[in-house]
Amino acid sequence: MTTFEPAYARLARSGELARRAEEARRLASPCRLCPRKCGVDRAAGGLGFCRTGTLARVSHAGPHFGEEPPLRGEGGAGTVFFSGCNMACVFCQNHQISQEDSGREMTSRELARVFLELQSQGCHNLDLVSPTHVAAQVLEALGLAAADGLRLPVVYNSGGYDAVETLRLFEGVVDIYLPDAKYGDDGPALRLSKAPGYVEANQAALREMFRQVGLLRLTRKGHAEKGLIVRHLVLPNNLAGTESVLRFIADELSPSVTVSLMSQYSPCHLAGADPTINRPLTAGEYEAALDAFDRAGLESGFIQEFRSQRTGLPDFDKQQPFQW
Repeated sequence: MTTFEPAYARLARSGELARRAEEARRLASPCRLCPRKCGVDRAAGGLGFCRTGTLARVSHAGPHFGEEPPLRGEGGAGTVFFSGCNMACVFCQNHQISQEDSGREMTSRELARVFLELQSQGCHNLDLVSPTHVAAQVLEALGLAAADGLRLPVVYNSGGYDAVETLRLFEGVVDIYLPDAKYGDDGPALRLSKAPGYVEANQAALREMFRQVGLLRLTRKGHAEKGLIVRHLVLPNNLAGTESVLRFIADELSPSVTVSLMSQYSPCHLAGADPTINRPLTAGEYEAALDAFDRAGLESGFIQEFRSQRTGLPDFDKQQPFQW
């Protein structure tokens, strides 16, 4: 087992992590954990938009080899998929988890045991998928797991619809932020993901994440150690506003921020009923996104292989294109 001691272990020993978990519980009743601020009293049994109460519901946990190369490494990312979500994307490929509540509720002690089991399986990190609405449960479980020897770097893997007040509770706890930047315009964000005010909230969240962890840093073995990776899924008909998203990252954060530019869109879940997104992405649309990356002046990132290879693919941080 690694002898590395993460900052969250020291926060746990000092009692600070428990204090932050209590603060997150306060933010959950009435709920202001995410930009939606639905105001439901979760302590009194309310579920709100994310359909989550006082316990976290876990759909699946285990080594995952579909993340970006520095996260998956050789042993896989230690993913914990939390059920429920503070968004409702009509094209969600994990809609059984995010919108149909698969999995089971866990106490914080049970969740801590899941974290430790992932470490024992040789995972490179603890990859928390959709953790925003279970901030209190995650912070409490991390404190318990740290006391029992958890030493994995923590990945906060979210849809990017995050509240700065909640993110500040994770400062010194999260090592790697892995948010989406889904949209550059609020119209599609509301219509396709039921996320009002997404762009402003997402940009504020990205600024806060970058302030906390900075640019991506790798170990000598090429594993992610700390930093920000921003994911952007290219949508048909430019509904994601790709150029606007990439220009914000380059101009407002840094041209050196690592961007994962994804071509994997397919019309999952309810997308088949919407004529604007009821087809896969075309090679030309992904080409346009790659050109927008270049025009924005971004320097570092990952791309996905498309069926037809692009001539002269940019060398994104000397990583080969990869397929999820």
